[in-house]
Amino acid sequence: MSTERINRRKNGEQSKYFFDYSMLLIVLFLLGFGLLMIYSASSYTSFAEHQDAAFYLKKQARNILIGIPVMVMMSIIPYEKYLKFATIGYFLSMAVIPLVKTPLGESSHGATRWIRIPGLGMNVQPAELAKMFMILFLAMLVCKMGKAIRSPKGFLLMLGLPLPVVLEVYLLTNNLSSAIIIMGISVFMVFVASPDYKKFILITLAVVGVAVLMVVLVKTHPELLGFRGDRIKAWLDPESFAGDESYQTLQGLYAIGSGGVWGKGLGQSMQKMSFLPEAQNDMIFSVICEELGLFGGICIILLFVMLLWRMMMTANNAPDLFGAMLVVGVMGHIAIQAILNIAVVTASIPNTGITLPFISYGGSSIVFLMAEIGAVMSVARRAQRKNI
Repeated sequence: MSTERINRRKNGEQSKYFFDYSMLLIVLFLLGFGLLMIYSASSYTSFAEHQDAAFYLKKQARNILIGIPVMVMMSIIPYEKYLKFATIGYFLSMAVIPLVKTPLGESSHGATRWIRIPGLGMNVQPAELAKMFMILFLAMLVCKMGKAIRSPKGFLLMLGLPLPVVLEVYLLTNNLSSAIIIMGISVFMVFVASPDYKKFILITLAVVGVAVLMVVLVKTHPELLGFRGDRIKAWLDPESFAGDESYQTLQGLYAIGSGGVWGKGLGQSMQKMSFLPEAQNDMIFSVICEELGLFGGICIILLFVMLLWRMMMTANNAPDLFGAMLVVGVMGHIAIQAILNIAVVTASIPNTGITLPFISYGGSSIVFLMAEIGAVMSVARRAQRKNI
C-alpha cells in the first residue's frame, strides 16, 4: 500500500467508491417492506377492480426497478456537478407544473396533478420534480449568499424564491399537501443555514395564528373554505360529521385501534377490504398498525429515525457547504413527509393527501425519492469515513 493511500486513510478520507451501506440497507428494507404492505393492503381491492391481486404490487415493483438505477447513477456522479442544474431545475419546475392543464394532464380522484409520459406507460407528478429541484436550488443559493443570508433581505429572499413554485403547485394542481412540503423544506433549510430563533418563532406563531383562524372560519363561515373546511370539520369531530373525509379518518383510527399492541397478523387486516379508502396510498400506516400492531408502527418510525440520523451524520461530515445543505434538504423532505403522513393517519392534523416515503404506493414519488437518496450517498462518498 502506498504512503499516499495510508495517509489518506489516517486523515479519514474515503476511497473513491465508498458507499454508505447502512443507509442503503435501511432504504432497501423500507422499499421491500413497502412492497409487502402494498400487496397486503391492496390485494382485495386489486382483485375486485382489476382481477389481479398483485396489480399495485407489480406497478410499484416496476417503479422501484426504475428508481434503483437512478439512485445508483446519482450516487456515482460527483454531487458538485448538480450545481449546474440548480438554477435550470428551478425554472424547469415552474415550466413543467402548468403542463397539467394541457392534454398531457392526467386526473385521478377528481384532481389533475400528473403528466402523462407518452411511450413509457407512466405518469409523473410535477410537484415531486419541484421538491427535488427546490432542494438543489436552495442549497446552491445558501452557498452563494454566505453570511448575507442572515440579513433581513437575504432571509426574505431565501423564503420568497420558493413561493412562485409553491403557488403554482397549489393553484394549478390544487395540491396543498405538496405545496406545504415544498415550503416546509425551504423553511427547514433556511433554519439550518441561519438559525435565528426569533425569526422562526415569529413564523411559527404566524402559522399557528392562520390555523386558529381557519378553525374559527369553519365554525362561523364554513362556505369560505370549501372542501378544506369539510376536512377541518371532520378532524374536529369525525363522529358527527357525515362525509368522505370523516369516513376515511374513522376507518383509519378503527384499523389502528383494532391492531392493539402486536397486531392481528400480516395479511389479516379487515379495514383494507373496501372499508378504508386509499389503503395502499395515504392510509397504509393504518394497515401496518392493524396487522403488525403498535409494535410494528413504532419499528417503522424508528427506521425513519435511523435513516435521518445517517443523513445528519453525513451532513455534519460533508466536505463543503453545498454537500451539507443538499443532505439537509433531503433529510427535511423525508422527515416532513413522514411526520405529516403519520399525523394525518392518527388524526393529529386534518386529512390531506400525503404518502409515506418509500412505503406508500406511488410512481414518480418513489423514483424521485430514490434519486434524492442517491444524491445523499454521493455526498457520503466524500465525507470523512471515520466520523460516519
